[in-house]
Amino acid sequence: MTTVLPLWPQRAPGALGDQPQDRPTLTYFAPTAPATGATIIVFPGGGYGMLAPHEGEGYARWLAGQGLHAWVLQYRLGTHGYRHPSMLHDAARAVRTVRHLARSTGRDPARIGVMGSSAGGHLVATILTHFDAGQPGAADPIDRESSRPDLGILCYPVISLHEPHAHLGSRENLLGPKPDPALIDALSADLQVKRGTPPAFIWHTVADNAVPVENALIFASALRRAGVPFALSLYENGVHGLGLGTAEQPAPPWTTDLVFWLQGRGFAAIQ
Repeated sequence: MTTVLPLWPQRAPGALGDQPQDRPTLTYFAPTAPATGATIIVFPGGGYGMLAPHEGEGYARWLAGQGLHAWVLQYRLGTHGYRHPSMLHDAARAVRTVRHLARSTGRDPARIGVMGSSAGGHLVATILTHFDAGQPGAADPIDRESSRPDLGILCYPVISLHEPHAHLGSRENLLGPKPDPALIDALSADLQVKRGTPPAFIWHTVADNAVPVENALIFASALRRAGVPFALSLYENGVHGLGLGTAEQPAPPWTTDLVFWLQGRGFAAIQ
């Protein structure tokens, strides 16, 4: 049976109502191969306007097949009236929640990663660059946990909210039609990387005509300047939103490259 957890036991902070779209959740997928003790939280893509199942449950089932504990975050969306920082609050709470659960279930609280595609990749980049250490004196034990992921996996991510490389639909759903220039800077992850930013795996295709490959390149360059470990896999062909691929549109071998990287970081078992 699938486990679905609400992120907050009562109404989420800033909730606009009490409908399913107002109640962010985490859905658990148990490992289907020998468990490594590591966990990945998946943020589905969808331009901050919807949540793409193949970049959510699809990824989680694949991760479970690698021996990883996987969770899919249903975060709040611009199409339901939400704007930043609701999405970041949901991502941070997800990391805190999974880390807190890891302590009581025999999983490793120091091996909590996040993964996302497109706008989900932007949310990954946002939590990688806007985490905090938690509140030691908080009444809620989850709030005492750090929201810093131990690594990030970014699949054809939105990184810059500045033109010409921004995905304008994602930006509008996140920040509204006339965003504050200061917010555009704050949420362009390439401008926010620092030495403490967690390691990252990034992949993109040069042929992507929805989110330009420059997004991956500028994020990798920022990580390099800050001395943050990263891997960057670029492929010539492939449309935006490929995910794991289909028979009609196979994906490049990014999953093979990712497993190799995860093995090197102690998240996946070496075969």
